[in-house]
Amino acid sequence: MLAIVEAYRVGLLSSKYWARNLISGLIVGVVALPLAMAFAIASGVKPEQGLYTAIIAALIVGVFGGSQVQIAGPTGAFVVILASITAQYGIDGLQIATFLAGFILLLMGFLKLGTVIKFIPDPVIVGFTSGIGVIIFVGEWKDFLGLSVHVPLDAHFYIKLFALIKALPHFDWTTTSLACLSLLIVLITPKFLKRVPGPLIAMVVATALQAYFHFESVATIGSAFGGITQALPQFRLPEIQLAQAVNLIGWAFTIALLGAIESLLSASAADGMTGTRHHSNQELIGQGLANIFSPLFGGFAATGAIARTATNIQNGGNSPISAIVHSLFLILVVVLLAPLAFYIPLCTLAAILFVVAYNMSDIPHFTYMAKHAPRYDLLVLITTFLLTIFTDLIVAVNVGVILAMLLFVRRMSQFVAIEEQDHEMLKNESPDNNLPKDSVVYTIQGPFFFGAAEKLERAFAITYSDPKNIIFRLKNVPFMDMTGLQTFMEIINQLHKRHVNVYLCEANSHVKNKLMRIGVVSLLKDNHIYPTLTETIKYLHIKHD
Repeated sequence: MLAIVEAYRVGLLSSKYWARNLISGLIVGVVALPLAMAFAIASGVKPEQGLYTAIIAALIVGVFGGSQVQIAGPTGAFVVILASITAQYGIDGLQIATFLAGFILLLMGFLKLGTVIKFIPDPVIVGFTSGIGVIIFVGEWKDFLGLSVHVPLDAHFYIKLFALIKALPHFDWTTTSLACLSLLIVLITPKFLKRVPGPLIAMVVATALQAYFHFESVATIGSAFGGITQALPQFRLPEIQLAQAVNLIGWAFTIALLGAIESLLSASAADGMTGTRHHSNQELIGQGLANIFSPLFGGFAATGAIARTATNIQNGGNSPISAIVHSLFLILVVVLLAPLAFYIPLCTLAAILFVVAYNMSDIPHFTYMAKHAPRYDLLVLITTFLLTIFTDLIVAVNVGVILAMLLFVRRMSQFVAIEEQDHEMLKNESPDNNLPKDSVVYTIQGPFFFGAAEKLERAFAITYSDPKNIIFRLKNVPFMDMTGLQTFMEIINQLHKRHVNVYLCEANSHVKNKLMRIGVVSLLKDNHIYPTLTETIKYLHIKHD
């Protein structure tokens, strides 16, 4: 259900909630102002394009998304990907990739994949978000320290790192001092002014100092970009060529996947704070629409922003009205206050991104997981983290998910066991379980799937003289996949050829139906799967007599 419709249905659009959502929307807009410009610059585009993205994305997701309190816009998670796309294909390529990602997100929503995205393992998510935080942190050294070094946006991490380390002795004292002051303001403001965002105070103070003293060595939005255009963007359809679309489709899938993960994580976090429940598939549809329309109005990729959504909730926002007010506030900033952005120092925006990078890295959680997670999860965490830093996010996420799946299959296969039950065990279970001579009972425990098929095949390879009857107890088999069914059928067929009578019992209805469809029942002695072991043994006694 649409967020705006759901809010109307539960009465959150009534006039008594307008004031709290108005205040919250203004505060979130203030928070989003420096972040949107900082993320845009870090992604290799103009600062106003970050504002356009925040305006369009928040408005569309607020109305058409699946969470009543979600605030969307440019985020730090996208910076590494978007910077690489911009470096290789330019701004037009970035907008086309975003446009295609929007349709992929729409398709995900229509196919109801919202719940599937949630199954991506936590070590993978923590690994790549921490890796992105490290990349952003190192990438901002240049602006923070005023280093005169040129490093391509799409250069490998180690190349950037070596170039920046080499240039460190030549840092600019004025730029670094202003950056440190900005960082200090961002960090200490919440301790004294809890309702005033630190990034905004830092930006205002640093901009005022630059406008008054005109530090020649300090790079600003004006010196780097010529300022911010004092006008709203014009609607423009991207010119998509087939060859270009083919080259960008992989990046589009990456944007869509990361956008889906982050938006649903943000919506889930909002649910925990508000006690509500979002609609995951509708959220993907809203994110898809946002990423389709954002590049049509000069923006780029956006997703649900956890920090801005949390700020919205903490300041009383409880309906899409706050997201709409947030967008209207940023529109007024662009139209009325754009000339003031000329003196905003890039080092201040870098200081803001330092804090963003630290929050993204979530060092306490990463450290806790590294210390306490099982060794398999630790392997996935470290692998994803290192691949994110030293290769790229596409490789990191793919390898992380595949590795997690393979390790999960291995662990699941270890829980599959086959055990022969002797006469004493059966009698202890029930006095009626008086097993005839030349009969054996095997109990199978665990899921009978492809990862365990070989293990079970080895266990059933009977090397001693065959018994006359074998009973397989399937009570503790929750499911069987095709590989498991095929392996089980081959085992029963081999026993059948060796004139061993095979009996099955205690299978649940799901497993029983699968065994019947594949034709296993036709190989059984009596073409029947018994509901209990006791009934099976009674039948054996009747046949024996």
